Amino acid sequence: MSLGIAVAVRGLSKSYMIARDEEKHYTLAEAFAARLKNPLNQREREIFWALNDVSFDVYEGEVVGIIGRNGAGKSTLLKILSRITEPTSGTVELYGRVSSLLEVGTGFHPELTGRENIFLNGAILGMRKAEIRRQFDAIVDFSGVEQFIDTPVKRYSSGMYVRLAFAVAAHLSPEILIVDEVLAVGDAEFQRKCLGKMHDVATQEGRTVLFVSHNMPAVENLCGRVIVMDRGSAAQPAETRIAIRHYLEDIVGSAVLATPLTQRTDRTGSGAVRLTGSHMEDAGGQRISRIISGMDVTFVLGYACRPGDQLSKVDVGISVQTNADQVLFVLYSGYTGRLFGPISGSGEFRCTISQFPMAPGSYRLGARVMVAGEEADWPRDGVCELEVVAGDFYGTGSQGYEGTSPFMITGDWSGA
Repeated sequence: MSLGIAVAVRGLSKSYMIARDEEKHYTLAEAFAARLKNPLNQREREIFWALNDVSFDVYEGEVVGIIGRNGAGKSTLLKILSRITEPTSGTVELYGRVSSLLEVGTGFHPELTGRENIFLNGAILGMRKAEIRRQFDAIVDFSGVEQFIDTPVKRYSSGMYVRLAFAVAAHLSPEILIVDEVLAVGDAEFQRKCLGKMHDVATQEGRTVLFVSHNMPAVENLCGRVIVMDRGSAAQPAETRIAIRHYLEDIVGSAVLATPLTQRTDRTGSGAVRLTGSHMEDAGGQRISRIISGMDVTFVLGYACRPGDQLSKVDVGISVQTNADQVLFVLYSGYTGRLFGPISGSGEFRCTISQFPMAPGSYRLGARVMVAGEEADWPRDGVCELEVVAGDFYGTGSQGYEGTSPFMITGDWSGA
C-alpha cells in the first residue's frame, strides 16, 4: 500500500529586502549629520532570496532530516511550513495538523503557567479539553518539570522550557511534527528521550516528522531520507547515508582533507611531535588508495619531532569514523602495550590491522599522538578518507549482509 503525501512543497521562494548604506557611519552623530545634509538620500536596497524555487514531497509516517550550513535557508523553510511567515511565491500543502518546535520562546505565553500553556497549545491544534486531559500526565512526566507545572513559564530555564515545549509538541497528536535545532539546549539524556520519541511518533503512530539538526549521527539514526539545503536551494530528498556523505564531502569536509597535513590548522596539542602525512599499504608493502573489506592493511603516519627534542612514552592512536562524525573504533598503540621512544627527528608510525573489519562504504581515518599522557597532535577532522570496497571477507565467496551495519565480523558456528 502506497503512503499518502503529508507535505507537498512546490516552487517555494522567500525574499527579503535588505537596505545598504554606501557611506558607513560609526557613530550616531555621524549618521544624524549625514541625514541632515541629505534628507532625501535613499539607501540602496538589495533583494536577498532566503529560499529559491524549493520543491519536494514528504510522505505520511516518514522522518525526514533537513541539513545544511548556517544560512542555508532551513529555518526559513520551517517557518513557512509552520505558517509563521508567508512565502514570496510557491505553495505549501499540509495534510494534517502541524505542531512545531522552532525556537526557545515560540508557542508559549510567558505569563501563563506550564499547565495553562499545555491546554492553550492543545486548543490551538483544535483538540478538545478531554483529549488534552488524557495526554496531560504523559506530557508532564516526559518533560520532567512536574514540580514547576503551575509556575509561569517566564521563570523557566531554557532547558525546562524546551523540555516542556517538546513534550507538548510530541504528545498532542499532530499529524506533522516539525522540530528545529532547539533540542541542542537540553542535556544528553533528554536529547536521547526526544530522539526516541520522534522515532516512536513515526514508526508506531504513523505521524510525519521534519527534523533539522547539525547532529549528523542523530540524523543518520533517525531519518529515512534527508534534504540537503545550500544557499536557499534544496536537493530532492535522498537516502540518508548518501545525502549526509554528499553534504559532508561536497560542502564541509572535502576542502579540509584535500589540504596537506602539514598545512592544516584544525589541530590541537603541544606540538612536541606533529603528524606530517599518511598513506595505506597492502600486505606486500604496496601503496593503495582503497581497502578491500577483509584484507590486511597497514596505516602509515609520518611524523616530525620538534627540533632538538627527544621524546619518550609516545602513544599513537588511530580511529575510523563515518562521514557523519560517528566514531566506529579507536586503537592506540598503548592498548597493545607499545609506547614509542626515545624518538627524535622524523620517521613513521605503522599500524597493521589484519582482516580489516569494515563493510563497504566511505569513512575517515583519524589520528592522535600523546606524549607522556599529554596531547601532542590531533588533527580534528581526520587525516585521510577511507574508501572500503566489497571483498571476500569470509573466504566463501559471500560478501555478507548488505545492510546498515558498518562492521564485518567472523565467528565459529556449531550445532546439530
